[in-house]
Amino acid sequence: MSEKNNQAYWHANLRLMLLLLVIWFSVSFLAGIIFVDFLNQFHLYGYKLGFWFSQQGAIYFFVLLIFFYAWRMNALDKKFGVEEE
Repeated sequence: MSEKNNQAYWHANLRLMLLLLVIWFSVSFLAGIIFVDFLNQFHLYGYKLGFWFSQQGAIYFFVLLIFFYAWRMNALDKKFGVEEE
């Protein structure tokens, strides 16, 4: 891989990680701690939404983020020609 290709790959990887970290922070800290009182006005499966986010929802989002990251990184690897065989 050329140096320019390496930089483009790394830039795409960093953008993806930054996006996922922002989502992770929003779900865990903002929805689970800061906005919990506001979210508790709503219910999901019989539980207050703020409580659900802080107890279960954040974990579900984390698992989804892991699968999404793996899927997008496989696509990036193929795009830049560094996929595993």
